[in-house]
Amino acid sequence: MNEPTPATTAANTALRTSLPFDDADDFRRAERGLLAPLPDRVTAADGRTVWDARKFDFVAGEAPATVNPSLWRQERLNGFSGLFEVVDGIYQVRNLDLSNVSFVRGETGWIVLDPLITAEVAAAALELVNTHVERRPVTAVVYSHSHADHFGGVRGVCTPEDVTAGRVRIVAPEGFTFEAVSENVMAGNAMTRRASYMYGNLLPPSPTGQIGAGLGKTTSTGTFGLLQPTDLIGHGDTSIVLDGVELRTLYTPETEAPAEFVFLLPAWRALWTAEVVTHVQHNLYTLRGAQVRDALAWAKAIDAIIARFGADTDLVFASHHWPTWGHDDALSLLRSQRDTYRYLHDETLRLANRGETMLEIAEQLELPPALASTWASRGYYGSVNHNVKAIYQRYLGFFDGNPATLHPHPPVAAAERYVAYMGGADAVLERARADHEAGDDRWVAEVVKHVVFADPDHVEARQLLADALTQLGYQAESGPWRNFYLTGAKELRDGVVVLPTPTTDSPDVIAAMPTGLILDYLAVRLEHPDAAELTGTTLLHLTDRDERHLLELSNGVLHNRPIDGSADVTADATITTTRAWLDRLLATEDPATALTSGEGIEISGDPSALLAVLGMLDDFPFWFHIVAP
Repeated sequence: MNEPTPATTAANTALRTSLPFDDADDFRRAERGLLAPLPDRVTAADGRTVWDARKFDFVAGEAPATVNPSLWRQERLNGFSGLFEVVDGIYQVRNLDLSNVSFVRGETGWIVLDPLITAEVAAAALELVNTHVERRPVTAVVYSHSHADHFGGVRGVCTPEDVTAGRVRIVAPEGFTFEAVSENVMAGNAMTRRASYMYGNLLPPSPTGQIGAGLGKTTSTGTFGLLQPTDLIGHGDTSIVLDGVELRTLYTPETEAPAEFVFLLPAWRALWTAEVVTHVQHNLYTLRGAQVRDALAWAKAIDAIIARFGADTDLVFASHHWPTWGHDDALSLLRSQRDTYRYLHDETLRLANRGETMLEIAEQLELPPALASTWASRGYYGSVNHNVKAIYQRYLGFFDGNPATLHPHPPVAAAERYVAYMGGADAVLERARADHEAGDDRWVAEVVKHVVFADPDHVEARQLLADALTQLGYQAESGPWRNFYLTGAKELRDGVVVLPTPTTDSPDVIAAMPTGLILDYLAVRLEHPDAAELTGTTLLHLTDRDERHLLELSNGVLHNRPIDGSADVTADATITTTRAWLDRLLATEDPATALTSGEGIEISGDPSALLAVLGMLDDFPFWFHIVAP
């Protein structure tokens, strides 16, 4: 792996001198209340390691020259791991996944807050608190929001039978189930592939590779699940009592997640901020890909938290990072987070309304000194640069208004033209090597990517681009930026290495998907040009849910709409079955054969159109190329 260049060393040295590295308050907070260490490893039933708590032990002491010193500081803090007492009655397990899981003592059992990504690590966390604090049953589980690292491990702390029998209540924000499954469905394959870059999962843990993601270390790889909520918190809800404990709730949708809520535990004067307030500047646009978040709504939500709970708060803890104790310090964290998102929003729009474009604003906008020197506002996960672009995109879209940029060529065609205009690959590389030596790696990456896309087998171009991306990774303060740069460099050098494919379409997730969403996803998978001449209608009747859906094939598009039970509908074919059969259909490799198997299904009329559709479903390749065509 490359050594840091003088330009990288200079950039990291300059940052080290511009921030208050002698401020040790966060380190005192991060180590406070440790009760027990984590197990060295967490394994699945088959013996496979799903979490290795020791692989980041090298992140200690002074930052090496290959890591931005501010990011190194953040990852040292993220490395404080184990079972912690937040206050008597509230406990937290940190660094057993990307997120934290917290435990609140109820009258008879544990209330579990955000049970991580997978069951194995959630079960290990529960065993820690049972062993070192008190062995109690789980009586309630809270999902703060609709992202996988806050609910996927639920089967590690309770069972479906516990929920059905009423022994465990599951509380979530209104809209949770739809948002939890939909974000990972429509563009799920591309999003998950990009997430392998964002979290550095393809990089070896080392000072020249993966050190963490800013928000936490990385993601566990165990068994992902989802149990349906029994209680929902919406706009009109202000409190709920779980196992004798009052939670004063505030619904905060369209902030860090489309469905999210926070609450105050008045018995402890403890505010749980979920992922609305953490110790990073968060993503307004996540680099793995997702819909852009609303910076204004986020700032207003934090302002509402301050207005409603501020006077009664002596402690802030969240589903990432470490708690903040003390009334004044807690309010200071809330205000700085609120001001950060509002400043980014308002200043981006001020400059946009002066005619500045997305790239121009992102290059010039900086946080004011008081926020820029606040550790929790630093860009360890989001960044000022790409958050500004997100705000611009949310309001004004991809087009900057200049007609010259309205209809650019796609990457390969543009690359071929650029390289020809610049005198050919050899001429480009000669100039780019000089720029690399001068430390202008942003420009090297921008230019040499055209040589790679024009000639993906050009070894020298791939190597030079990899070298440039490596230096940019060494300089990056954002964990995801570092991971993207270094993973791109690795794939340029080694090619795409095919590993077991990660997936979030577990049986629990499929079962939680509304039928309309399943049918929408089938429509996305349809190879539309091949279906352009097909027509036909099918009535799908799911008897166990008393649902009817009309599917219509027209101009290469598969439409669906729910049909009222009393409506008289005429269709070319009627399929009568159960939702469980439809779920199995999603998992089969040959859905057309499953449709006509005769098991658990009745068909009347002519189903040829639907049979044709099921034979035209695309299978999305996971390991598609990103840094080369």
